[in-house]
Amino acid sequence: MPEPPPLSLHPHGFDVIAEFKRCSPASGALRGDRRMMSVERTVQLYAKGGAAAVSVLTVPERFGGSLADMRAAAAALRPFDVPVMRKDFIVDGAQILEARVHGAGGVLLMLALLDDVNVTHLLETAFELGLFVLLEAFDAGELQRAARLVDSHSATGMLLVGLNARDLRTLDVDAERLVRLACHMPAGSAAVAESGVQGAEDAASMAAAGYRLILTGSALMRSDEPDLLVRSM
Repeated sequence: MPEPPPLSLHPHGFDVIAEFKRCSPASGALRGDRRMMSVERTVQLYAKGGAAAVSVLTVPERFGGSLADMRAAAAALRPFDVPVMRKDFIVDGAQILEARVHGAGGVLLMLALLDDVNVTHLLETAFELGLFVLLEAFDAGELQRAARLVDSHSATGMLLVGLNARDLRTLDVDAERLVRLACHMPAGSAAVAESGVQGAEDAASMAAAGYRLILTGSALMRSDEPDLLVRSM
């Protein structure tokens, strides 16, 4: 597999990580028959809309994802120099190596699943393979952990820190959490607002709160014109 393109953020702008996922535990299938686009067509529309990266769910249960989807997305995005990020429940370095073999340029690590020893090992593995990492937090305590990790690893690779507005237990989205906890985002990393962003107005609110990127998927997967929606965000 060729080297993946690096994550390139606009130096003075606001960026979108656009997500490809077939299903959502909260919403079920995200596309009806009239919107059945291939993974290749979908992610290319994301890239044409200006997405900085494309997140691909590789979890089969309840998300309908696969490594085949990620590999297809990576190949389709290569002419656009847009990297793919593997989004999965990653707990072992072998999953990061597997991501790289299938074309990923980045991985998401959930702090809720990992202690500091494990997450440090996974960060080092990802950076050795040249991948960027999105550290995902769900509350202020995890943001404090993220801040310590940023201090330790900011010079070794590209490290983003995301705050997810979704409650892992109920699956409800509390978009106000993104605003409420924005002040706890670690300095020295690009802050990513995850979940709850449906359109340009929501994206503008996240930018005003201090976020550098958003990660959004369900709204894009439901859209007939995801390229235009990405561009508006």
